[in-house]
Amino acid sequence: MTDIFDSTILCSKCNSKMKKQDIIKNSFLLRTVVCGKCSERLIHPVDEQEYHKFINLKNKEFRVKMRLVGNSYAISIPKEIVLFMQDQEKIMDDMVRLCFEQMGRVSLNFVEEEKNNIHKIKTINNKNG
Repeated sequence: MTDIFDSTILCSKCNSKMKKQDIIKNSFLLRTVVCGKCSERLIHPVDEQEYHKFINLKNKEFRVKMRLVGNSYAISIPKEIVLFMQDQEKIMDDMVRLCFEQMGRVSLNFVEEEKNNIHKIKTINNKNG
């Protein structure tokens, strides 16, 4: 199946040919086409849908329990987050980075920052391929 963005897209305002351009918004790669004359921009519908799912999850607050397991504490990651990450083709058996950022705040990173954009590009390319 071919992707709609593989076709020539004409601007609905000025009828000019639009050019492909990737933009990064909140560390999320979005494929777009932009008109050189009037600056009209269209975001790929699949990318936009995934971005909205990400924003909805980001704005949710989950309450989870900490449990003692051996000499460590464990928390459960809500299923919604895991399913979203699986949609992004992230393998859950990878090691994660846990950081004590500041008093009262711990961060859990599934993707190293420098690999983050490469992973998203690979995800998008795999969807197209």
